Amino acid sequence: MKGIRGISIGIAFAALIGAYNAPASAKEWKEITVGVEGAFPPFNLMTADGKLDGFDMDVANEVCKRANLKCTFVAQDWDSQIPGLLAQKFDAVLTMGPNPKRREVIDFTTPYAITPNTFLVEKSGPLANLPGTGTNVSVNDGSSKEVLDAIRAKLKGKTVGVALSTSQQQFMEENFKNDAEVKTYKSSEQAQLDLGAGRIDAQFDNIVFVTSMVEKSNGNLVASGPMLTGGIMATNVCIGIRKNEPELKEILDKAIQSAAADGTLRTLSTKWFKTDVSPK
Repeated sequence: MKGIRGISIGIAFAALIGAYNAPASAKEWKEITVGVEGAFPPFNLMTADGKLDGFDMDVANEVCKRANLKCTFVAQDWDSQIPGLLAQKFDAVLTMGPNPKRREVIDFTTPYAITPNTFLVEKSGPLANLPGTGTNVSVNDGSSKEVLDAIRAKLKGKTVGVALSTSQQQFMEENFKNDAEVKTYKSSEQAQLDLGAGRIDAQFDNIVFVTSMVEKSNGNLVASGPMLTGGIMATNVCIGIRKNEPELKEILDKAIQSAAADGTLRTLSTKWFKTDVSPK
């Protein structure tokens, strides 16, 4: 959702944005090219034999089937996905979380998953039981200030890793940069490697990624702090598309809604995450 992921692209793409805001004639979609990171397990990953796999791929294949689309998938670094979408390298990108900054440049389908964010830390370390652990907190609620202030105090002087160009990065920089060093990585997996090596004190990421890393850590890692939603955080997991392509949005939305209604998204969520994060 990486998450679930994403911040503003910036002025560099203003010309591209303007180009794709112009109205276009109706288009009948038969095939699309889809960008996917391939480095955000269990959402998406690359297998040992070089094939894309994961929850996103299962969902995308199901959506393409229901939408009668021929879909070609292309692995692409996360921070190049929106530029690639705007440059028409792709017609859609996966694991895309909407927030106000992103809505300025691209459009989104209805969500195919909904996931909060939290901290991943060493079980034996001083951050293993951050304030709010085990609770759900929306930063849109005024009562969240108390728990966020308490977390700031615990993170004072610590280093927190985040994936580059994600809403997790933006949230940490907006809320914790005066207390903790926010260190960016090209992927969530790279941040987790530094956490395991003791080069950072915590990682802030999507709960699904955090849970996956906890399960693989042989008891060395834990989720810490509240399950955070709201604000700049992009906790709805959607497919990103260019603006002013309503026909593509409509057929993708219908396919996602169909897969949610008959329980397919719930089944795929349980398969990959061991929990249901499907939209309700």
